[in-house]
Amino acid sequence: MEVPEEVTDKPVAEVAPDTSVTPGRRRRGRTALLIAGAAVLGVVAGTCTGYLIQADREPTRLPSLSQPALAQTKGRGPEPLSAAQDRQVRVDGDLRKLLVRKPSGTKKADWLSEDGWMDLAEYAKSYTKPATMFNSLIHDELRRVAVTGWETGGNRTVEIHLVQYRQQESLEAGDSSDNGEYWAEKTAGTDSWSIPGTGSGRAYVHKRPETKAGYLPLYSAEAFAYRGDITMEIYVYDTKPIPKATIMDLAKRQMERL
Repeated sequence: MEVPEEVTDKPVAEVAPDTSVTPGRRRRGRTALLIAGAAVLGVVAGTCTGYLIQADREPTRLPSLSQPALAQTKGRGPEPLSAAQDRQVRVDGDLRKLLVRKPSGTKKADWLSEDGWMDLAEYAKSYTKPATMFNSLIHDELRRVAVTGWETGGNRTVEIHLVQYRQQESLEAGDSSDNGEYWAEKTAGTDSWSIPGTGSGRAYVHKRPETKAGYLPLYSAEAFAYRGDITMEIYVYDTKPIPKATIMDLAKRQMERL
């Protein structure tokens, strides 16, 4: 029972118990039990009568399951796609051949591997939390990473990754591209543009440089897109502002090769 407001501040001993209402559920009497029993017997008797009536009836015929005969085509089937037309054949081959070519007059980046591949541990180190990313990449079924890069114009460097996933459990290529775009958009002073022909692919130019005492300011640009089971990642760094045309041209040329 709810206690009236005028006595809520009094000590418990001063509030007299109210016995006018009995708590709990009301018990059923003998009459209620007899009525319930009769209702159950009535339902059982009705069900038995229904079965007896149905047993005396003729069975209902089922509709025919036949269907018209299908005409079979004649002649040879279509020829299988050639390796040049079958995209899966291309991406299952040497992934490094799908990377854009190093422009003439540029220098191969010193930090690149000799064979053009990045293993799982090396790729995880490119993230701010390598140990966490290492476990995530195993869960995401990373298959392989092809990489290229070069140095040009004094202090400009370019790095391109083609990251391929097995995608047996989930479509990780698209998720990986979305993740790159998410972090790129969180950087202050950033402009972005859609990459033509890629659906959700985008390119980014960060207009505010990273600064550190004793070092030149560092500007950056990025691009992310995916096709099938491959994610494209492009990173450009320079001590001078990076034009939109630079990152967009790289992104379009790389996606055309995919």
